[in-house]
Amino acid sequence: MTKNVKRLFPAILILALAVPATAERLSFYFEEGEQYRILSTVHQNVYVNGTFSHRAQILNRISVHVTAVDGDRGYHESTFVTSEESRGAFEGVFAWGQEYQSEYWRDPQGYYEIDPHYFVPVVRDVPVFPDRELQPGDTWSSTGHEVHDFRAGFGIPEPYRFPIPVTYEFIDTVMRDGREYARIRVTYNVFYRPSQTYPGLTYPVRITGFSDQLHYWDIAAGRVQEYEEEYALVFLLSDGFEFVFEGTAEARVIEASRMDRAQIAEQVREDLDELGFDDQEVVEDERGVTIRLDNILFPPDSAFLRDSEKRKIEAIAEILVRYPDRDILVSGHTALAGTAAGRQQLSGERAAAVADYLLELGVRERDQLIQRGFGATEPVADNETPEGMRRNRRVEITILEN
Repeated sequence: MTKNVKRLFPAILILALAVPATAERLSFYFEEGEQYRILSTVHQNVYVNGTFSHRAQILNRISVHVTAVDGDRGYHESTFVTSEESRGAFEGVFAWGQEYQSEYWRDPQGYYEIDPHYFVPVVRDVPVFPDRELQPGDTWSSTGHEVHDFRAGFGIPEPYRFPIPVTYEFIDTVMRDGREYARIRVTYNVFYRPSQTYPGLTYPVRITGFSDQLHYWDIAAGRVQEYEEEYALVFLLSDGFEFVFEGTAEARVIEASRMDRAQIAEQVREDLDELGFDDQEVVEDERGVTIRLDNILFPPDSAFLRDSEKRKIEAIAEILVRYPDRDILVSGHTALAGTAAGRQQLSGERAAAVADYLLELGVRERDQLIQRGFGATEPVADNETPEGMRRNRRVEITILEN
């Protein structure tokens, strides 16, 4: 049996210029309507009973919208998409993975008020700050929590929560791109013996591990901008098996103003006309602006991209590079033919072929492209006619809202 621990907000360490030490009051700030996304990549090794099992890369894409402010607290509505790749050379675009929704309040010190039925965020009440000014060199401590989804691995139906004793150190302040950041060291060591049992299931009886993180705290914005992490978690299970998850992670925040979807859709239509794409649909919805392409042609039952189709994708790439702050979703769709499993696999492979070529063209970084196969579950035409089936065999490229 294998499972994975998925870290949902680990960052990138970038050289910065140190500034003279000053006292700072570090706290979270919230503005109603603000939106941003967090892109996190995890590099993880998994061991079972002391033997290497597999290596994985995990992409976490977290969209955050502060929908209300009450005093100095902010109400967050978030979508977490976590995608894992456990095979190959880790060079292609990640596939769309598990999707979670979450809503919660967070106060200026960083503490959460969240309904216990939510599985995410995984790490909560980290970082938190004392209600006083801090000097470089100051330390403080608090109790955070980790929450994991063990439904698939162990059959545990509810979010699995355990405490983490966290220690903080305010290292210094640095200037980067005209903004001031506080560098915060965040560490915790876990030794936890759960008291809860799950009759008939396999469950943790001891959890140990550590996390060593470096946060870049944007002082003016009142939130973490980037961080990097080294971690290990060891789960001893009730059946005697031991699972070890260890690795590194990095994350960054990307801010983007709300899209003028109507304007972008109209501009994309004009661009497609100029590029010679006839009868291609451009659709706007809550996800963003989607280009529907039913003239990206593949050989039957194949995801091989002919040179002629690559030229079409290169033309689309000219449009996509004009919106560099938006992530891209490439979706594959099939007509209603063959088996459901076959359709799902083929649609995913074709989406991956297009997304990987966009990555090769440099349209986005790897963590800003994602692919997803839908099989025949989202038809746009009648599958009873040849013309309808042709339209349903399509690739969609979505410029995402957030």
